Amino acid sequence: MKGNGAPLAASGPSAAAGAGVAVIGAGPAGLMAAEVLASAGHRVDVFDAMPSVGRKFLLAGVGGLNLTHGEPFDAFVSRYGSRAPVLAPLLREFGADALRGWAAGLGITTFVGSSGRVFPTDMKAAPLLRAWLHRLRGQGVRLHMRHRWQGWGDDGALRFDTPQGALSVAPQATVLALGGASWPRLGSDGAWWPWLQARGVDLAPLQPSNCGFDVGWSEHFSRRHAGAPLKAVAISFDGWRQVGECVVTAGGLEGSLVYAASAALRERIVRDGAATFELDLLPQRPLDWVARELAHPRGPRTLSTHLKTRLHLSGVKAGLLWELVPKEVQAQPERFAALIKALPICVTAPRPIAEAISSAGGVRFEALDEGLMLRALPGVFCAGEMLDWEASTGGYLLTACFATGRAAGRGAARWLAGGPGRNGGRDGAGPWHTPRPS
Repeated sequence: MKGNGAPLAASGPSAAAGAGVAVIGAGPAGLMAAEVLASAGHRVDVFDAMPSVGRKFLLAGVGGLNLTHGEPFDAFVSRYGSRAPVLAPLLREFGADALRGWAAGLGITTFVGSSGRVFPTDMKAAPLLRAWLHRLRGQGVRLHMRHRWQGWGDDGALRFDTPQGALSVAPQATVLALGGASWPRLGSDGAWWPWLQARGVDLAPLQPSNCGFDVGWSEHFSRRHAGAPLKAVAISFDGWRQVGECVVTAGGLEGSLVYAASAALRERIVRDGAATFELDLLPQRPLDWVARELAHPRGPRTLSTHLKTRLHLSGVKAGLLWELVPKEVQAQPERFAALIKALPICVTAPRPIAEAISSAGGVRFEALDEGLMLRALPGVFCAGEMLDWEASTGGYLLTACFATGRAAGRGAARWLAGGPGRNGGRDGAGPWHTPRPS
């Protein structure tokens, strides 16, 4: 009775009636895996350490839930960097269009904004989550909150700490969707790392992604400008350039434009100890125009007034110039203009992973079969941010979490039905499998 939802074994003071599949993690990836498995006729229990479902998902919806992105598929997939080839098949199965259709099935209409980002019409995450939970409960999915996973016992059963005491369950299959290590107060604390490592799972170190960086401003600049937005600027780094916005912090920079460059900056810091990018304060103006305006006679006006009247540079943008451009260079229009268009910003460290929007690293795809089952642990599947991939904000993070959750749910359903992977995940090379030399 492996595939028809026979109950899982449960023991201990809090031993709830079990289900055929345990899903650990009640974020988008875990709930999507649960939905797929329940739709296939399996009994599903979802366990989560938090008091309520989808804590990080709801936080992502503050200010408008960016569900996915409406750009063409090839451009969309390229946002996943080195993991684009791995994720492409999963995103073809369940990408932006499919995600919007899925939301519509829950009664949530969406629209494409001017930037290409896709939002629910009401911009909120809570109505979508409520409708989704209603459907899941209707499918028989049971939610167990305040159940903190503690790894496996000596008998191979899952162990949980619960308000009622210890709980041990032995499911027919398990889906792990535990998140990375960003925003630990919302449940993604990376505590699963040593338990998987001890079981021989190939893991990449967890690192901050979509994060701010330390610069080391002077006390004067930090006191005057911390929290100020830098609007309509551009970052250039190692051949990459993007226009957008970021925010000055007490010790550095953060915000969407910096997040877009975070992976490359982080890797350069690992290699060299620091990374320097160029900040264009006037991306809408060519260099020769800026140089001409600076060279315009200013008479008795101060340089600060000259910058404001001729270039419309004031506030935090002017503050950056006073902070980083030597006075002797400020007196040379051509050199000063070049720095306004390409101001070097040296970042020395990413902010701690607990402050990051997301994390990189985790379970390497090489440790998984084509159904996202761990080769080292037959019957255990992984999904979401705990996998080794990263992407910038803009809907890409959520889309991949949904897509991998769906893929893990389908993989688990096939495995329970006796399909591919029942021999321990070694029956064929998935798109990310690297054959070992004979």
